[in-house]
Amino acid sequence: MAELSTRYNPAEIETKWYRYWEEKGYFTPKSVGEKFSIVIPPPNITGRIHMGHALNITLQDIVVRYKRMKGYDVLWVPGEDHAGIATQNAVEKFLLQTQGKTREEIGREKFLEITWEWANKYRREIREQIKALGASVDWTRERFTLDEGLSRAVRKVFVELYRKGLIYRGKYIVNWCPRCKTVLSDEEVEHKEHKSKLYYVKYPVKDSDEYIVVATTRPETMLGDTAVAVHPEDERYKNFVGKTLILPLVGREIPVVADKYVDPKFGTGAVKVTPAHDPNDYLIAQRHNLPMIEIFDDNARINENGGKYKGLDRYEAREKIVKDLEEQGFLVKIEDYTHSVGHCYRCDTVIEPKLSDQWFVSTKPLAKRAIEAVENGEIRFFPERWTKVYLNWMYEIRDWCISRQLWWGHRIPVWYCQDCGHLNVSEEDVEKCEKCGSTNLKQDEDVLDTWFSSALWPFSTLGWPEETEDLKRYYPTDLLVTGFDIIFFWVARMIMMGYEFMNDKPFSHVYIHQLVRDKYGRKMSKSLGNGIDPLEVIDEYGADPMRFTLAILAAQGRDIKLDPRYFDAYKKFANKIWNATRFVLMNLEDYKEVPLENLKTVDKWILTRLNKTVEEVTNALENYDFNIAARTIYNFFWDDFCDWYIEASKPRLKTEERNLVQTVLVKVLDASLRLLHPFMPFLTEELWQKLPVAGESITIAKWPEIERELIDETAEKEFTRLMNMVRGVRNVRAEMNLPQSQRVKVYIKGYEVTEEEELLLKTLGNIEEVSFVNEKPPKTATAYVEEEIEAYVDLGGLIDFEKEKERLKQIMEKIQKEIDRLEKKLANKDFVEKAPEEVIEETKEKLNTNRERLARLESILRDLE
Repeated sequence: MAELSTRYNPAEIETKWYRYWEEKGYFTPKSVGEKFSIVIPPPNITGRIHMGHALNITLQDIVVRYKRMKGYDVLWVPGEDHAGIATQNAVEKFLLQTQGKTREEIGREKFLEITWEWANKYRREIREQIKALGASVDWTRERFTLDEGLSRAVRKVFVELYRKGLIYRGKYIVNWCPRCKTVLSDEEVEHKEHKSKLYYVKYPVKDSDEYIVVATTRPETMLGDTAVAVHPEDERYKNFVGKTLILPLVGREIPVVADKYVDPKFGTGAVKVTPAHDPNDYLIAQRHNLPMIEIFDDNARINENGGKYKGLDRYEAREKIVKDLEEQGFLVKIEDYTHSVGHCYRCDTVIEPKLSDQWFVSTKPLAKRAIEAVENGEIRFFPERWTKVYLNWMYEIRDWCISRQLWWGHRIPVWYCQDCGHLNVSEEDVEKCEKCGSTNLKQDEDVLDTWFSSALWPFSTLGWPEETEDLKRYYPTDLLVTGFDIIFFWVARMIMMGYEFMNDKPFSHVYIHQLVRDKYGRKMSKSLGNGIDPLEVIDEYGADPMRFTLAILAAQGRDIKLDPRYFDAYKKFANKIWNATRFVLMNLEDYKEVPLENLKTVDKWILTRLNKTVEEVTNALENYDFNIAARTIYNFFWDDFCDWYIEASKPRLKTEERNLVQTVLVKVLDASLRLLHPFMPFLTEELWQKLPVAGESITIAKWPEIERELIDETAEKEFTRLMNMVRGVRNVRAEMNLPQSQRVKVYIKGYEVTEEEELLLKTLGNIEEVSFVNEKPPKTATAYVEEEIEAYVDLGGLIDFEKEKERLKQIMEKIQKEIDRLEKKLANKDFVEKAPEEVIEETKEKLNTNRERLARLESILRDLE
């Protein structure tokens, strides 16, 4: 039989097997049978993958490998995202560090050349990282959101939506990043709590001694005020509505308007209206026909409309304006104030709302079908609670600003005629104006939002707009695995575009995976220095232990608190699998597979447990309960197979039952490795190749089927009883401070074990002798109770009864104190309301464990009286 080295070394097997799978073409579908298709959420080309990527890719690969073994024709499309803002930022920093130059200094053409070199470099690195994780993607179909095919798809979508009136250009308040010098969508703005100030400022009424006090967090924006608004039902200001105010420092006359948007409880109940620099003020201005005055340039500095403050940075202007307000008697007071402020999700700069000409997608018409698809179950979210989150956003969806003031990305396919002003919108480059024939054209400088190309990913990666065979066979895809933070960025937009251009859903199921946090529940970040690099984990522990760790922690609806010690725990599990396989292989001399006849109770039990495990793991994977699937196979392999069946098989391997036991061992190990394969692909391939089973690779081996004829409930019940007796004997040894190697006598009341059962008890429980009694003998401790059946351990001559009674009483006293402490903690209303759910569950678990141990010790103490 094949030999196996004495230790599990991931580095020796992982690269070898991935190369083998690629060479054999196992990841490329054969276009035969029922299909299962999935597209990878494309990682950004801005650096190494993080633990969130590792989780996402691992969960996808588990499903993909499972489906492949189930006989599906599986296509998993890999690819990368050009990540407009993030990549341009990274390249600009790189330029400054290496050449001391800005992108403007080197020009657009050279900048794009450098960025393409960057993209190709990082695409190669990402590819190798994804391979290191064991992802069984089809590299022959790798895509990039800026490749030629996707660029063609992007242009076609833009042009068609424009011609349908669903893309338009207009002036609107946008989120402007002064650092990146581009607009951001609402979803690209991260809101953070800021400790700020609330400034109370007098706005005098024209030709009067009266004034209105306005409260603002941004006094610098008053330079662009065109009104003060109050709530129409606010009695304090009814006499002011319609009057004219004089804007402090500026002298401009502005009206007092009544608008229901105003919250009478905020500040003084009167708010300044700066339409060009606040989205809500913009809407007020539209309702009251107010002028819009822009006071910031693209760098968030005061422009020519700011008078003497022109050229000041927004924060410098604030300082100067507050000083002037105070000196001129307009400043009433300043209060500390904490509020939420928008930041750029890439560079963390505070966002400046800005009136700007941008391109937009009109989303309401596109959202209708996308809402219906989720409401009628055509597309399902897992966990189901994300359905409501998606729908709430879709019901309130705003038009999507798709233009970005960047150089890296899909350039907007619009050419402006410099002679007649006509907009030429085309899939192909335009040489002359379609209206006047002029060749004096200028293409729009902006590029499209990164998410515009990503929204087409499920069908553009399959060849659309061409009518490819892949598109016909593999669209719609079956599953999307992604994070909750891009439901709006990406998931919703893919659904809208799928129905608009394919007249079909882009996928059937959306699995929203967990957020990976550190062991304290904090979000992983560079600033905290608490990130865990998956590639470093792979180097230290191996890809399989890391994958299994992530899977077993991936409970639906709960974030993962990742303690690095978990990797070591599941590296031990990998070692257990290795050593169990090694044991089986070492005992396969003269192996001959025999029919599963004349099975003993223990054989029937392990085959029953195997088939129930197959059923539980299969059902869990079908429902994306990855943690349940992983925990089930873990418990089966470690407990049932290794700790019980292998131990029980050792003496039988030296008897005439040898071939039968070998057959069962191989059958169970073979099925176990196949169940484990989606979670631990490298390890299982290495071990499965050594088994005497048919097939060239576990990657394409059949998923284990349930053999219901091998399920024997009676055998399971009988062997479970024996296991519990053995556990009871072990517990007595532990509580009595007896070594587990101490052979003991056991008495059984109410049940006569068979010869086979007696042998198992002696083998598994290290029991010297088993006797049958009608009542509990003296000097024994109760090890097991079930209805009429009881088992006792003979302690005569093994312990000093009086000393043991004293020792047990002391232990029980400590346990009781711990129980009292835990009960008090759980009775504390503040603790129950404020503590994290997992902490409460952990406390309850500790309480139950202590109660169970106390009850066990009370029983033993009664036995010693």
